[in-house]
Amino acid sequence: MNHMTSLHEMTPEEAWEALRSGNERFMQGNSDHPNQDLGRRHTLTQGQRPHAAVLACSDSRVPVEIVFDQGLGDLFVIRTAGEITDLSVLASLEFAVDGLGVPLVIVLGHESCGAVKAAQNALDGGELPDGFQRVLVEKVTPSLLSARKKGFDGSDEFEKNHVREIADHIVDRSPEIQQRVKDGRCAVVGLRYCLSDGFAEPLVGYGIDV
Repeated sequence: MNHMTSLHEMTPEEAWEALRSGNERFMQGNSDHPNQDLGRRHTLTQGQRPHAAVLACSDSRVPVEIVFDQGLGDLFVIRTAGEITDLSVLASLEFAVDGLGVPLVIVLGHESCGAVKAAQNALDGGELPDGFQRVLVEKVTPSLLSARKKGFDGSDEFEKNHVREIADHIVDRSPEIQQRVKDGRCAVVGLRYCLSDGFAEPLVGYGIDV
């Protein structure tokens, strides 16, 4: 079946279903690879209307369009190690939501995240990376401290809590996104990708049930 996505405006629920069903196809080895042909390229020269903005980790094992079985023009993707945020990331997300009308924001963490591991090592043994990589530790550490305060332990729980904290941070820090979530025009969902089976596990949803 061809799950080609048109350039019409989706609701948050429709956008979530498109990603959820795409991830299911990917898990089962039945990816459609939609919206990757010559016609799609020509259509996109007239503009873009992605149905989701995704803040994902830069890890090479988690290629966003592939794991959600999406194509050209479907996703507005921002990738940083540990899916951390800064002002440029928040500005990019606000552009997607406000300028492009994206109805869904995804925070995508994953299993065996190196940034989370580095922050864990810094907390446990005082091991700090050199140079700008220290920023990763500084940005991830608060979510690990939060996880421990909640009684969580182990990399899996740290990674999941980090995703939840980033999703919460986006809604809290961006009045534009926060208002659109309240209005029902946008939703924010946090997911953690499992390397072994390809499942993007829903962890938290703002403005939508996941």
